[in-house]
Amino acid sequence: MSLRKSTVSKIIFALASGAVIGIAGLSGSYVVPLDNEVIQYATRPVDDPITRLKKRIASGDVKLTYEDGMGYLRSVLKALDIPVESQVMVFTKTSFQAPRINPRMPRALYFNDQVSVGFVRGGDVLEIASHDPKQGVIFYTIDQEPNRAKIERNDTCLQCHHSGGTLGVPGLFVSSVYPDSSGMPLFQNGTFVVNQNRAFAERWGGWYVTGTHGKQTHRGNAVVRDKSRPDQLETEGTQNRTDLTRFFDTGAYLSSHSDIAALMVLEHQTHMTNLITRVGFEARMAVHSSQVINKALGEPVDKLSESTVRRINNASEELLEYLLFAEEASITEPIRGTSGFAEVFAKAGPRNKNGRSLRDLDMTSRLFRYPCSYMIYSEAFDSMPTEARERILRRLWEVLHGDNKNPAFKRLTPKDRQAILEILTETKDNLPAWWTAKPQSITTG
Repeated sequence: MSLRKSTVSKIIFALASGAVIGIAGLSGSYVVPLDNEVIQYATRPVDDPITRLKKRIASGDVKLTYEDGMGYLRSVLKALDIPVESQVMVFTKTSFQAPRINPRMPRALYFNDQVSVGFVRGGDVLEIASHDPKQGVIFYTIDQEPNRAKIERNDTCLQCHHSGGTLGVPGLFVSSVYPDSSGMPLFQNGTFVVNQNRAFAERWGGWYVTGTHGKQTHRGNAVVRDKSRPDQLETEGTQNRTDLTRFFDTGAYLSSHSDIAALMVLEHQTHMTNLITRVGFEARMAVHSSQVINKALGEPVDKLSESTVRRINNASEELLEYLLFAEEASITEPIRGTSGFAEVFAKAGPRNKNGRSLRDLDMTSRLFRYPCSYMIYSEAFDSMPTEARERILRRLWEVLHGDNKNPAFKRLTPKDRQAILEILTETKDNLPAWWTAKPQSITTG
């Protein structure tokens, strides 16, 4: 074998091995190397909301104001357009400010579609997670000192936020644990990463929850007190809570709520964010690998092999299934929040001529009235490599028109599909020309 052929064979073997990892699915334990040539997470320029905020501060357009007890929290939320109604409370020691967190002093989280802000009473910093359209979630801190609102990137957060729980990319997750009375997670008893597919009964261990949910039970508002039974939570008085004053001083926070609707939306959003990032990374790595192989073989650089297309398509299909809530856990009784989050959240998105929006919550049998994620409007979705974005939109169009070859979409009724198609056609920017060039009728599939 010639030197050139030997070298080419080694390149193909190495790159093909990576492709197999991608094909295996996104929910495994594979962690994307952030120093990959086409990722370069630590060094590539970013354009996320916090980067933009820093520029606005530097130009004098925004000034962060310090407030006793809250630091810069209220000012930061206003600057980032994050509603106070989104507040959710976690009392487990799952932050680098863990010594200050316990059931009497929970950590408050606030979020919108792109940014989440963590506040710890008496903490040194605000904790920020900001979604860059191409590079995934970027982590920052803001000093909680008067006249010193210093914003710094903090990649130490990747110790927890770059793992199997985030689909192997820099991302976010909501976990459910067994906490003891100090807020320490008893990891030996098991932990769940929670998204829309997780059973209601397994959610929110280590979180406070306000809202009503009928006879459905969850793990929120409860701790393990009997060390001889470390997998048993003390659940008396923990269900259908609309008030948390028995647990901690709610007046020390911007809101007295940890809204169940906000929690459920956050759980959907975190996994959707990770999927968008992971599919983007997979497509970039797959295309780059293909280009390297093509160059070595003397093939056209932009030629995509079957294995490259399959790698992108498989990742895209997993995202599509989640986008359309294919495996969403059922809601068996009506759920209602307490903070007004549902109403604030619904007002934030576009509506079609009939007044329908992908942000309309249902909360009686499923999370959303129209089961297609509002994250399809995000910068990150539109910034995915063309190969992945076009594949997802093509498959979405097919599913909405009744192509149910994938049994995962059997729960979508013709009425659901028609509504989603009409909403997207009238409200989604940057749809390809073929989206509206074809008939709009829905078949039963």
